[in-house]
This record gives sequence, structure tokens and C-alpha cells, in this order.
Amino acid sequence: MVGASSRVFAILGSPVAHSLSPTMHNAAFRALGLDAVYIALRCDPGQVEHLIRAIGAAGGGGNVTVPHKETAVSAIDRPSDAMRRVGACNTFWGEHGATAGDNTDIEGLNVALQDLDAPATAWLVAGTGGGARAVVGAAREKGVAIAVRSRDPERRRKFEEWTRASGVTVTAPASCEVLINTTPLGLTYTDHLPIALDEAPGACVALDMVYQRGETVWTRSMRQSGLRAADGRGLLVAQGAAAFQRWFPAESPPIDIMRAAVDDALR
Repeated sequence: MVGASSRVFAILGSPVAHSLSPTMHNAAFRALGLDAVYIALRCDPGQVEHLIRAIGAAGGGGNVTVPHKETAVSAIDRPSDAMRRVGACNTFWGEHGATAGDNTDIEGLNVALQDLDAPATAWLVAGTGGGARAVVGAAREKGVAIAVRSRDPERRRKFEEWTRASGVTVTAPASCEVLINTTPLGLTYTDHLPIALDEAPGACVALDMVYQRGETVWTRSMRQSGLRAADGRGLLVAQGAAAFQRWFPAESPPIDIMRAAVDDALR
């Protein structure tokens, strides 16, 4: 029963109606008997900081998704080292009168890529937003080179400059063995594919940060081409479990229950 004492958590984004974070986290809260509720809030960039500070001040927290992960940085008083390095926030919470933030996408990416047995060679990332910044953070930890794909040449150039400044080598797409989509392409079935296989003919792994009922078209296409491929559901659960630990440090996230809730919703 949600009441006046319940802690409120939310995912902030636009669009956000598709998000399964409320389904996943509310299942976890129920399983552990926590007095908390998780909701989805569609918001514009100018509302992000106000929402983060208000929710944190009330004792809650939440997540940030497309396109607000970089915008959210300005609302965080106590950023983690990872969040500071990549300049993108996907997890926040209140902490002793201040807002704290982290980027658990990095942990989620590491788990998802490990599940795909991805080689630590070179990764081709589609996109230049907050999700792509998390990929660079994960690549920095593993000593992996990055190639960048963007429809906007200027955004790509600036992102490549930032990548190099972050200590990550920028390479050519053709040298990449891992493909990662960080764009919203795939949220609808009519979207064009974010990366074509001929851009990296030696690729053996494809990870889509987008998830969709029955998998995304790109995920299925890459698997049919012989790649080890997965959509974003595993990443969602892994980063969500890491976020849960930030909000409830004394609790262990019920990962099996969180995964089952996501899988059931995507059947």
C-alpha cells in the first residue's frame, strides 16, 4: 500500500511510456516488502533539475533516460567518479540534504557484454548521447578502442574529441568486432537499422541498448547474420540492480525477480 511515508522513485525521460523500469523496480520493492513506489515521468530538459532535487529532497531517487542523461549532471551535488568522468547521470538519490548521482549504465554494459562473450578489441558505437558516454566509460575500464557512428558529422567530431580526451583511442569502424546501439532507433518497428553490418564486416557481437517486445528488429537482424546479439533487457536489469544498491545499501537487489518481471513484460 502506497502512503504518505512511501519513498518515491521515478524515471525521467522523453519518451518514457515504454520504460520497464517501473515494472522491474516495483516488483523488487514488493518482493522485499519495501515501502516505496516507482513511477515514470515524462519531462522536458528544463524540468529535469527541479524534479531530481525535489524527489531527492523527499527521500527518494530514480533514473534518467533519453535524452536527459547529460542534462541531469547539473542537478547532482555529489557525483560518483564514474559519473564525473563520463559526464552523464542515469541514477540519482537524496543523501543528507544533497543530491547524489552515478552512472550505473557502465556496470550494466559490462555485464551485458560479458554475457555475450564480447572481445575487448574495438567497439563501434552508434550515437553520441548519454548512453554513448557510458560506452566510452566501459571502454576506458577495459582498454578498448572506440569508433563512432552519428548522422551528424559535427556531433561525431566533438564526441571523438571528447573520447580521446577521456583516454580512449578512436579507431575506424571497419576494425570493430563489437557493435553497440545507444540511439533510440528501435523503439518502434518502423525505425531504420542503427548500424549496418557492412560498416564493420568483422563484427561478431551486437548489443542494442533498446529493448522491445520480441526483441528489436536490429537485434534479430544481427543474430540472423551470425552475430551473438542481445537487446537491452539484460542491460536494463544489470544497471537497475546497481541503481537499487545505491538507493538501498542495506538490501541485496532481487535480481531474479527483476529479470523475471522484465521478461514477462516483453513476452
